[in-house]
Formats: sequence, C-alpha cells, structure tokens
Amino acid sequence: QVQPVESGGGLVQAGGSLRLSCAASGRTVAIYAMGWFRQAPGKEREFVADMRWIGGTTSYADSVKGRFTISRDNAKNTVYLQMNSLKPEDTAVYYCNLRSTSSPGMYYWGKGTLVTVSS
Repeated sequence: QVQPVESGGGLVQAGGSLRLSCAASGRTVAIYAMGWFRQAPGKEREFVADMRWIGGTTSYADSVKGRFTISRDNAKNTVYLQMNSLKPEDTAVYYCNLRSTSSPGMYYWGKGTLVTVSS
C-alpha cells in the first residue's frame, strides 16, 4: 500500500510561515503527481495545490496563489508546501495526496497534519 506521510503542521500567528512536508512511503510506485488538500472545521475538503512529477507543472487554488509554494525532491519522493503570509482562514487539517502513473485518477491520502493560524 502506498502511504503519504505528512509533517510540519503546528500553531503560527497570522502573517507567519510554515512548511509542510509529505513523503511517499510503503509500496514503491512511479509518481504522476503529489499535492495538498485541506479541510477546515465544518467545511468540505478543498484543493490547495499540486505538482506533476514529470515536468513540474504546478496548480494552486486561487485562495493561496502568491502565498503558498509547492515544490518537490524527486530523490526523496517528497513534496513540500511552503506557506507564507498565513491567515486565520488557512486554519485546517492539511492532507497530502499521491497519484501514480498507473492510476492517475486514484488518490492515495495521508492522515493529515493540523495547521492553526491565530489572529
């Protein structure tokens, strides 16, 4: 089983920064893309950012453009989310996902890491 494992969440003041990491563990697969969703209390899970492994094409939600940056370390099968200028509305559990080249429509999910932004 493929298992993304997140780290780096925590408590930060508004305007601050955090960097999340997500490493692919478990069964080795060829990665098509890795990315992040988030779920705030009482809300549905929403897309944040993702990155195609070949070529490095990135996509961002409008709400985080210009503040968040997704990057990867191919050798470590790890994706990062640098979050700057954090706002209280960024408070959520952040979930990493991985898609393999053999099944690009199937998402493997991590267990999530909590980010809390205080005002």
